[in-house]
Amino acid sequence: MSIPSIFYSSKEERDRVFYDEQGAVSSIAWRVASLLPDPLAQPVAIVCIGTDRSTGDSLGPLVGTMLKEKPLARFHVYGTLEEPIHAVNLEEKVEAIRLIHNDPFMIAVDACLGRLKSVGAITIAKGPVRPGAGVNKQLLPVGDAHITGVVNVSGFMEFFVLQNTRLHLVMNMAKTIANGIYEAERFILRKERLAAPPLSTDRHSLW
Repeated sequence: MSIPSIFYSSKEERDRVFYDEQGAVSSIAWRVASLLPDPLAQPVAIVCIGTDRSTGDSLGPLVGTMLKEKPLARFHVYGTLEEPIHAVNLEEKVEAIRLIHNDPFMIAVDACLGRLKSVGAITIAKGPVRPGAGVNKQLLPVGDAHITGVVNVSGFMEFFVLQNTRLHLVMNMAKTIANGIYEAERFILRKERLAAPPLSTDRHSLW
């Protein structure tokens, strides 16, 4: 978990999308695609952090589970409801991802707590997420970029707040994030196809 700052700069405001606003999926897709290296030579690992034992902290595993059900071609997904990545196994799982992929570009997905007016907001930005900060845990920072969703209000009895977060909100936020990530990959694939040299139709080109 990670708690957003109390004050947002104008740039952070631009990086933030509310899950239920019009065009939220496309906005997330554009932001995710803009954070990726161009051209995209690295494997992309979507690292979904959280646990299914807490409603509020299930945002990451829900996103991972939803992404696993989509026909992804370039993005590799880790952290699901069945196999969550959480405080106990975080370092082990991140190290395993680095062994599987050569120099992966990691995008961490995690829930966070924030101000009342920020509940439902999704932030997409450069740099790692710091899991556990919202409940005063010091865990390994994860990600070259991150996607965080404000699922509830911070400031008092964070564990209790997470346990009593509405599943309806978390599910809808997870759907929006998962669809945005999927659309970002589709955008990358279309861009790569357009950039590829056309196949020659000259019958002498093979000689």
